[in-house]
Amino acid sequence: MKRTGTRFRKNKALPHYDCIVIGSGVGGLCTAALLAKAGQKVCVLEQHYTAGGYTHVYEREGYEWDVGVHYIGEVHKPWSVIRRVFDAISDGQLEWAPMDAHYDHIVIGDQSFRYLAGRDEFKAEIKRHFPEEGAAIDRYVELISEVSQKIPRFFAGQALPRSLGVLYNRLRRRLFPAYFFQSTRQVLEGLTDNQQLIGVLCAQWGDYGLPPAQAAFMMHAMVAKHYITGGNYPVGGSVRIAETIIPVIEAAGGHVFTYAGVEQVLIENNRACGVRLVKDGHELTADRVVSCAGLLPTYQRLLPPELAERHGLQDKLERVAPSASHVCLYAGFKGDAASLGLPKTNFWLYPEFDHDLSVKRFMDSPGLDFPMIYISFPSAKDPDWDRRYPGKSTVEIVAPSFPQWFEQWKGSTWNKRGEDYEAFKARISEVLLEALYKHQPQLRAALDYCELSTPLSTEWFQWNQVGEIYGIEHTVQRFEQHWVHPQTPIKNFYLTGSDVVTAGVGGALMGGVLTAVRLLGWRAYKVKQMLEGAYRPAVQAVAPVESPS
Repeated sequence: MKRTGTRFRKNKALPHYDCIVIGSGVGGLCTAALLAKAGQKVCVLEQHYTAGGYTHVYEREGYEWDVGVHYIGEVHKPWSVIRRVFDAISDGQLEWAPMDAHYDHIVIGDQSFRYLAGRDEFKAEIKRHFPEEGAAIDRYVELISEVSQKIPRFFAGQALPRSLGVLYNRLRRRLFPAYFFQSTRQVLEGLTDNQQLIGVLCAQWGDYGLPPAQAAFMMHAMVAKHYITGGNYPVGGSVRIAETIIPVIEAAGGHVFTYAGVEQVLIENNRACGVRLVKDGHELTADRVVSCAGLLPTYQRLLPPELAERHGLQDKLERVAPSASHVCLYAGFKGDAASLGLPKTNFWLYPEFDHDLSVKRFMDSPGLDFPMIYISFPSAKDPDWDRRYPGKSTVEIVAPSFPQWFEQWKGSTWNKRGEDYEAFKARISEVLLEALYKHQPQLRAALDYCELSTPLSTEWFQWNQVGEIYGIEHTVQRFEQHWVHPQTPIKNFYLTGSDVVTAGVGGALMGGVLTAVRLLGWRAYKVKQMLEGAYRPAVQAVAPVESPS
């Protein structure tokens, strides 16, 4: 089984660290690596058997699957911020491979649409289907670029000291255009009344978990802009993310421990001073503590209950909610990608153009009529796959679900939930496989193994509330929570990861950067130096598709 990190042993840990990071998701690893490169000894604690959070992989029956990294945008551009951050925290060891130029394939009902890499290519392809909507399509692409340009200023408060940052966040409604505080549907209906076009433009809503009427437009715009010049995949699989970052942390004298679940953050006089582990109640001390466990799990499970009341967090926490839960079918097939004809393209399947209506029908019905099904072909995306797993291929099929479906098994032990649970999983698996075979019929005879994960699996391995995949949900209200900040009301205690900024690998990564900036204080200039030094065009794995201008 492929694992990253070192299994925790008391005799391997230092008596004291400069910083302890709870959780080894990409945000936590990013914060830890930047601190390490600034000369600090950092201890990352992961309760799972492997490090990486949603970037980790798992193996079963001779196959390997990623659990959350399906594609990443903009890393093919060596000057992009996300590429520079990855290069800085991996010492340039993380490589990327391009997906097909046709990176997302959208199927709505019986109609198909292609998302093509490049702004002009994207617009031309959508206009081919909606020639009378040229002006609206042009304005849409301009608008998502405008949002992207303003995003650094929108989250600038997260890099400021808490008091100033919270004040800045309070003022954002006055500082940014109205569309930053509108839903995706509101903004798009201001561009066009063509509901089919809106349905096509919103076809990546699964990347942030909310349909157009519920999702904040700024979240949608960030995702659409992130991918519009194409998708990429880590060479060697998503495990390479943790594999290349951990040595940077260890080189500075730090550690990344697995099987190291944290029971509670140690607080003395409203100051974080360490953590107590679940195992044997062992305690580790540090000058500062950072949580990458998510906003809700951190405040509700890692801190003494009286602290939340003292700092008025109870009412605030009720204003945010966990994001969508999901099921994922991990399938293995006999035959390589070439022989099976697998694309380096994601498939998005929808029953109708009105995503909000299909989600409502799904929520009102106890059936398995999924409002969205996403299909990824990770083995086809990874140029190193055939060397590691010759003659094999993998597919992942993701769909939204409800925690209530699995309520009767909540609290049970992973892999020991009984026949009824397995039978329900088999029903879901059958629906998802049939969706796959409809578009890739050649795979039906090649299936070798499959396994379904549920929200209970996600809770077990990712330590979240209800199997949510994107932290707190990305509604307009979520981005109006001025109190959400890397620096908490508790001295020397910080948050990092996606809830500090936004969902996804890129959002969590930038959350890691902003938290590191706050931790370093006046020495934050070192982060800028690291990112500037990480611009190495000579090591790029993928040729850029556009100029820096």
